[in-house]
Amino acid sequence: MLRGPASSRSAALAGPSHPWRLRLLAVALVLVVGFTGYRAVRVVRRVVYWRQHTDEPIRPWMNLGYVAHSYHVPPHILYQALDMPVRRHDRRSISRLAKARRCTTSTLIPLLEMAIVHARPPYPPPPPPPEAPPRGRAP
Repeated sequence: MLRGPASSRSAALAGPSHPWRLRLLAVALVLVVGFTGYRAVRVVRRVVYWRQHTDEPIRPWMNLGYVAHSYHVPPHILYQALDMPVRRHDRRSISRLAKARRCTTSTLIPLLEMAIVHARPPYPPPPPPPEAPPRGRAP
């Protein structure tokens, strides 16, 4: 067994004279694992939410950022369709925008839908290739 300052220092750190260090390390580990798990759950929830809410019908409660995100269109396209200046972090709903413009939501929603149609490619993406027949003998 080694004797000297190095062995006595390691024995002092691992010995019963410093149990608070072990507790502190355990608490820190639990906090880090808990925080990582919390953030992972938030990321998964957001991914699942936006996968289910793609191209959903435009409703008066939605804001332009939500519509742009749902339809995968840049927000400035929607602002241009309404002849409005682009405002970052604009949380006003479509119904509030309609009230500010003194019109109804039923007049704004078709304008937004038309802008979305023109902002996207003219044709939908091609379907996936058909499955190849299994190789082997023909029946």
